[in-house]
Amino acid sequence: MNQEIQNNMLKSNTSIVGIVCKDGVVMGADRRATAGNLIMEKDFAKIIAVNDYLVTSFTGGVSDAQLNVKIIAAELRLKELKTKSRPTVQEAANLIATITYRNIRTPTMIPNIVGMLVAGVNENGKSYLYTIEPSGGIREVDDYDANFSSGMPFILGFLERQYKKDLSIKDGIELAKECLKSSTQRDSGSGNGIDVFTITKEGINHVVSEEIVPQYK
Repeated sequence: MNQEIQNNMLKSNTSIVGIVCKDGVVMGADRRATAGNLIMEKDFAKIIAVNDYLVTSFTGGVSDAQLNVKIIAAELRLKELKTKSRPTVQEAANLIATITYRNIRTPTMIPNIVGMLVAGVNENGKSYLYTIEPSGGIREVDDYDANFSSGMPFILGFLERQYKKDLSIKDGIELAKECLKSSTQRDSGSGNGIDVFTITKEGINHVVSEEIVPQYK
């Protein structure tokens, strides 16, 4: 029964990507959500703004990821109220990693398996990107990452040749689009559309929202 439930859970077998640029961070994701072999959602948002300075993208169980984001938003707000100061991106990422670490090690019928990319901007205008693996490990990213998304092999292979240090945000957006388009051509868990966000001193902006439409000849 447990295996049957797990096979039919709504999951984000997905393509997510985070790219560090000289003036901020670019984050992108596709829109397909699956349950087993079925495509359940074709317009599912996998990049979520936690607040006005932090954004996450995720791969794994959808319900777990959505609950995590709600908890994170509440905890960060409580910390802000208590300390009278805004938490840093590093503090927020470490909080997410701690929650993930505890969840994966809590005995349960259905394991919590969620990987996340976390990007944000501190009050001084500096942007950061962190990757949090499904087991709770955390690492600051200084170039690019795709976490453990199903499109990761295609994205990392593409970026290995195409990424260059000190990219502009404009070039980073185009690179993220090409990453997602490449992965959706080969990864059955990814597709239907792409979203790209920028995280800079100007804030969080949803700069690309495109549907991938099949062409029949």
